[in-house]
Amino acid sequence: QVQLVESGGGLVQAGGSLRLSCEASGRTLSTYTMGWFRQAPGKEREFVAAGTWSGHGTYYADYADSVKGRFSISRDNTKNAVYLQMNSLKPEDTAVYFCAAGPVSASDWRTPMSYRYWGQGTQVTVSS
Repeated sequence: QVQLVESGGGLVQAGGSLRLSCEASGRTLSTYTMGWFRQAPGKEREFVAAGTWSGHGTYYADYADSVKGRFSISRDNTKNAVYLQMNSLKPEDTAVYFCAAGPVSASDWRTPMSYRYWGQGTQVTVSS
């Protein structure tokens, strides 16, 4: 049984930064795609970022247009963890952020249903 646990959320002023962490237990996720999604009140869960290592040691990542240039996804396979560095935060980034993992093909990275495992979420609130 895989468990994903997010941390690092909180309250920050607009323009500030936060770093979210997601640690996995139960099995190694080095071959899985790991992604971040978010869900604001009354809205559907939306894609934020995802990434995976290729067989040749290259890290591939994809970002939603709304966060491109401000957010960065990274992972540490030695710690079975994935991170989301969020800079230049805006009030519209306020949401519960979820970590997800699974054997997902690149064409499905942005689809929540493609992921097999989910964390419980961490709240990010950006004040104006």
